[in-house]
Amino acid sequence: MKRYKMLIDGEWVAASDGGIFPSLNPATGETWAEIPEASAGDVDRAVRAAHHACYEGPWAKMSATERGHCLRRLGDLLAERSEHLGEVETRDTGKMFKETRWQAKYISEFYHFYAGAADKIHGETLPIDKPDMFVFTNRKPLGVIAAVVPWNSQLFLSAVKIGPALAAGNTVVLKASEHASAAMLEFGALIAEAGIPDGVVNIVTGHGDPCGKVLTSHPLVARVSFTGGPASARHVIGNTRENFAEISLELGGKSPFIIFDDADIESAVNGAVGGIFGASGQSCVAGSRLLVHEDVADEVLARMAAIAEAVRIGDPMAEETDMGPLCTHGQLENIERELARAVEEGGRIICGGKRAEAGSDMYFRPTIVDCPRPDLHIVDTELFGPVLSVLRFRTEEEALALANDTVHGLAAGIFTRDSARALRMSRAVRAGIVWVNTYRAVSPIAEFGGMKTSGYGRESGFQAVYDYTRPKTIWMNTSSEPLGSQFVSR
Repeated sequence: MKRYKMLIDGEWVAASDGGIFPSLNPATGETWAEIPEASAGDVDRAVRAAHHACYEGPWAKMSATERGHCLRRLGDLLAERSEHLGEVETRDTGKMFKETRWQAKYISEFYHFYAGAADKIHGETLPIDKPDMFVFTNRKPLGVIAAVVPWNSQLFLSAVKIGPALAAGNTVVLKASEHASAAMLEFGALIAEAGIPDGVVNIVTGHGDPCGKVLTSHPLVARVSFTGGPASARHVIGNTRENFAEISLELGGKSPFIIFDDADIESAVNGAVGGIFGASGQSCVAGSRLLVHEDVADEVLARMAAIAEAVRIGDPMAEETDMGPLCTHGQLENIERELARAVEEGGRIICGGKRAEAGSDMYFRPTIVDCPRPDLHIVDTELFGPVLSVLRFRTEEEALALANDTVHGLAAGIFTRDSARALRMSRAVRAGIVWVNTYRAVSPIAEFGGMKTSGYGRESGFQAVYDYTRPKTIWMNTSSEPLGSQFVSR
């Protein structure tokens, strides 16, 4: 049994009241680790350590270039330890090892990107309308950042928060998901090795209450960067009434994957399969709502069903496995409920629709549901699993209407050979990320984020660094004459 501790002010500590909770290996169904259950006092200590580090510790005295060196070293270490980090994440979440180890290595590029950005933050001089005044701005760090990440893609989702936050000179308290905290705690071991001073990055573990609630409402927190679901986000928004912290939210979605009749069918099918069944559908940007032109729908669905039926389900550590388990029983039970409801409402299960026999009861078969109407509940409900809902369309206008008929707005995919149509659709679809003839591509250079109930704010890209700063305006009187009196004597 692995027993983890939290990282607070450069020290590895247990919960102050001795609280722990188990971590389950979804592939085997066995408890493999114990995670500290942070108390309110533990979270307060972490925030105060971050506040001290931001304003009084060595971090506050480092130049921007020196901060960049720390981030670059952190990226190097991440790449060097990617095999180990990937193995731990797979054991804790059930995600495929060939994905987690690759992702851990690629995420180093995000830290390298923000390392280079650290000393590129600048202000400006203003052509002010007052004579003898020199006015300029510079950008200051916000302070303590509360970063809250879910269990899926946690190394990536923490990188797009920690990277720009540290590049701008902030400090961070990161709350790892209670469903799978181990990979973030293993990552925490790299912080001091990268030369980052104590208290700059703190990692706490626990549930929404008290851990998440105390963190996001703490009076010393200046910004909350949250990735998760809308229900939890509503609590976070309410918590920030206490501290007036800035907020950015990335809340997942029910992303439309649109295939036109002129699309390269092989490419579209491969993109659609990867978009929904990759990571067992446990992705914020999963293309879980397929919109396919009626002239090619039968061919597309037949090809997708054949691939889905051939998917090798099993041990996520094995190279030959295509799809691993779901992470939580809650996801599995919700999927089963929604599928039963979809059938009652007229949906037809083309393939899958049931659990798979593997190492535990956490495996679910790749599932495709043909939906006769867009008002089926499953069409606009995020399931966070390998379940695809399918709608057919006749015209471009109908496809656009269906794509935008959702409360979500994170991502979209468009497959067509018509470049003009691709441009029209990508402009008109109300989503923060649109992929054309590809899907799920990411880069540290490109921003991402959602619209509508998929959240607001953007992560990744250079602008993210500025989002972790606040401009300060400085006025200087350059006149050699004494400042005149504001009061006229009579």
